[in-house]
Amino acid sequence: MNWSDPRAQKLFLVLTGLFICNVILAEFVGVKIFALEPTLGIDTLNWSLFGQSGSLNFTAGVMLWPVVFVMTDIINEYYGPRGVRFISWLAVALIVYAFGFAYLAIHLVPAAWWVTVGAEHGVPNMQAAFAQVFGQALWTIVGSIIAFLLGQLIDVWVFQRIHRATGPRWLGLRATGSTLVSQWIDSYVVLYIAFVIGPQHWSLSLFLAIGTVNYLYKGLVAILATPVLYLVHGLIDRYLGHPEALRLRASAAAE
Repeated sequence: MNWSDPRAQKLFLVLTGLFICNVILAEFVGVKIFALEPTLGIDTLNWSLFGQSGSLNFTAGVMLWPVVFVMTDIINEYYGPRGVRFISWLAVALIVYAFGFAYLAIHLVPAAWWVTVGAEHGVPNMQAAFAQVFGQALWTIVGSIIAFLLGQLIDVWVFQRIHRATGPRWLGLRATGSTLVSQWIDSYVVLYIAFVIGPQHWSLSLFLAIGTVNYLYKGLVAILATPVLYLVHGLIDRYLGHPEALRLRASAAAE
């Protein structure tokens, strides 16, 4: 990592901060499952897949993962595989750190008055609600971390292989292609660890149905996010200056 230009160093710091912030937020808000159609104000689609049917349900984390996809590809483009691997391992360490303190906070003895402070708003026991929201099951945390790290490493590998085959052109192809491959792995691994071999023991049909719906969503978002990727790419080139941007991209591609 030879980033002598202060602008390149500042940019990496900003991109890393955005990346890790979105990853940790996605981990915490992902405990909420929402129905897509009612959220959009439309009738339930009553989809049917692998014997499962109903509304389209997603974790709230899907709001944030598209930002993570874009950040991963941008960092890969300018800072190469080592840059992505660095922020990925750092994110994993900080996820463990965050959940560690969340569990510590859960086990602090609550103030007696605080337990019932939300009763008028439909929360009779604030301690129980706090524990349910922040105390995600160990299988869920482990599955999420393994799937995230595996997806990131695969994304780096596919991105660089496409880059070497196509050269500096076709940013959208290598970004979208790497996301489609890595998220195919990620979408199933996290569910398999958290809910199939975990304590809930999902059926194979439910696992395949939920995994497929989530993957199709991520794939669609990856394609729709392509213009955003080019926009961010252009803004970064202007910030760094064309010569420095070219130097960084050439160095990243050579790793």
